[in-house]
Amino acid sequence: MSNAIIKTDFHFPRQKSVYKGKVRDVYNIDDRFLVMIASDRISAFDVVLPKGIPFKGQVLNQIASKFLDATSDICPNWKMVSPDPMVTIGHFCKPYPLEMIIRGYLTGSSWRAYKNGAREICGVKIPEGMKEHERFAEPIVTPTTKASEGHDEDISKEEIIRQGIVSAEEYGQMEKYTKALFKRGTEMAESKGLILVDTKYEFGKKNGKIYLIDEIHTPDSSRYFYKDGYEQRQAKGEPQKQLSKEFVREWLMENGFQGKAGQKVPFMSDEYVRSVSERYIELYENITGEKFIRTDSADAIHRIENNVMAFLDAKL
Repeated sequence: MSNAIIKTDFHFPRQKSVYKGKVRDVYNIDDRFLVMIASDRISAFDVVLPKGIPFKGQVLNQIASKFLDATSDICPNWKMVSPDPMVTIGHFCKPYPLEMIIRGYLTGSSWRAYKNGAREICGVKIPEGMKEHERFAEPIVTPTTKASEGHDEDISKEEIIRQGIVSAEEYGQMEKYTKALFKRGTEMAESKGLILVDTKYEFGKKNGKIYLIDEIHTPDSSRYFYKDGYEQRQAKGEPQKQLSKEFVREWLMENGFQGKAGQKVPFMSDEYVRSVSERYIELYENITGEKFIRTDSADAIHRIENNVMAFLDAKL
């Protein structure tokens, strides 16, 4: 399990800065390009877990790359090229400090809040009497502030505009894009026998224009159910068969960890890490309908550097 890529430390020509997120390392090249490397790090409850998951970065990067291409008619996006299985290079945009979360079903954190008595999420009222995993009449948009450290915070549309985080016009455009992207993602999932349950989108600005940035429709940013048997499981009150990283969160909760102060991440055995890797590959194959080709990771760092440099040499 030692082949996981959990850190990078590149020094590319005209590199101005590097941002290391929970999962991605993002290199700013001359305020013109972003080199986004999807590492094999894995996070849950806003905590990076101590071991990486082999092939996870490749899975996330390749899924996101496919969906960015498949939605570029809806919304301009940041992607220019994916020169390596773990890398996407694209436009440098100034990110908005928001995540636009859209939910088609009452599940995950929204269900946990609902079960504890909440009947409103981010200013959106939720009807009484709903069950876990039940479909909303219409998808709801529940934004969060984008925290540089720690937990993102729920916030209402009205509060976003009142605080001047974004203008009413910009928020309206992002909400419109969010709903259209979710509709396309839902249709694409349905064609693979899946239900796109919820997801998040991030946006940025370049030359006065709003761009979709970061990853989309990956198992890290989205939750999927298997469509076959959904209604039957729902009628019986049985758990839904999921395609997401919720299984990692559930394993952590079963072992007493939810990212709270004083809690310790449970031991991740090689066997457990291997099982998570296999689940991510299963996610890839189900979401894309394509066979996953495992890239040789023995010398991945040099491969990534060479592939990125080939692009930059041609552009700078």
